[in-house]
Amino acid sequence: MTTLVLTAAAGSETGNRYRSNFDRAHLSLDPLLAVVADGMGDGPGSTMAAQTAVDLVVEHGRAAPAALGAAVALAHQRIADFGREIGGLAGCTLTALAQTPEGFWLAQLGDSRLYRLRAGLLELLTVDHTMAWLGAVHGWYPFDSRQAASARYQLTRYLGHPAHPDPDLMKINPRPGDTFLLCTDGIAEQVSYQQLLATLGSGNTPAAMVRDLLSAAEAAGGNDNATAIVITATGA
Repeated sequence: MTTLVLTAAAGSETGNRYRSNFDRAHLSLDPLLAVVADGMGDGPGSTMAAQTAVDLVVEHGRAAPAALGAAVALAHQRIADFGREIGGLAGCTLTALAQTPEGFWLAQLGDSRLYRLRAGLLELLTVDHTMAWLGAVHGWYPFDSRQAASARYQLTRYLGHPAHPDPDLMKINPRPGDTFLLCTDGIAEQVSYQQLLATLGSGNTPAAMVRDLLSAAEAAGGNDNATAIVITATGA
């Protein structure tokens, strides 16, 4: 039986649009727990929501999948309560990947993303919970249209949403040779598919790949906070 060996790195940059970084991330190994969250807006509700989401997944979400769902439910409640306290927006996206003896489990809310590079094919494993995604899938408008650009900011699911929507939960069976990328939209919206593929397929270390992705986002304009976690799997 092949033993999976994981190597990983994380990084984040503020960029040029905001005065502060409202992204939050966590990475730990043995077992793997990787989390990215992107606060909505640039106020106190943004900072609180992203940090709360990450903290609660780290504290409660390791025994996936039921624990991931429970952590999300608790985060919904605390973020919504804070939003009422400040009388303003409090919300964030969440992409979390947790290692269990049965494989990896993914929890997804919003438009942060999980990609997997396997055998030369880079696939997006998550769905953006936005009106832009719905519009592109159902043919309302082209994904690169002006309407889609506006609709990317209309999230249909996020942490802190008043309806407390459930996350997407998915089991992933990693294989030796896989490379995973968790990222906020500061990466996904600024770094092209071709550049993601080239970077993740470069054979560099996860730390070097993260640096290259953040540099690419900056070179594209640095128009958002950008956060990336790269995980590589090898066999032993």
